[in-house]
Amino acid sequence: MDINATLFGQMIAFALFVWFTMKFVWPPISEAMRDRQQKIADGLAAAERGQQDLDLAQERASEILREARQQAAEIMEKANKRGNELVEEAKTAAREEGERQIAAAQAKIEQELNEAKAELREQLVTLAITGATKVLEREISAEAHNDMLNELAKQL
Repeated sequence: MDINATLFGQMIAFALFVWFTMKFVWPPISEAMRDRQQKIADGLAAAERGQQDLDLAQERASEILREARQQAAEIMEKANKRGNELVEEAKTAAREEGERQIAAAQAKIEQELNEAKAELREQLVTLAITGATKVLEREISAEAHNDMLNELAKQL
C-alpha cells in the first residue's frame, strides 16, 4: 500500500472535519440533548408529583365523602328521633284532649241527669199534689197537704 500525499490530505481533511465538528457542531447538539434530557426528567418528576397529588386528592375526597356520609347518617338519626318525639307529643296531646273532652262530656251528662231528676221530682210532686188534692180535698187543708208533699219530695 502506498502512502502518498492524497492519504495525508484526506487524513488532514478528516482531522479538520473532526475538530470542526467537535468545536462547532457537537456542543449545540450536546446542549440540545442535555436540555431534552432535563425536560424529560422534569416531566417525569412532575408526573410523579401529579400522581402523588392525585393520590392525596383521592384520599382526601374519600375522607370528605366518609365524613359527609357520617354527617348524613347523624342528621337522619336526629330527624328520626325528632319525628318520633313529635309523634309522641302529638299522641300525648291528643290523649289529653280526649280525656278532657270525655271529662267535659261526663260532667255535662251528670248535670243533665241532675236536672232531669230535679224536673222529675217537681213533676212527681205536682202529680202527687194534684192526685192527693182530689182525693183528700175535703179532709185536709191544701196548705198542710202541700207542706207534707214538699217534705216527701225532699226525702226522695
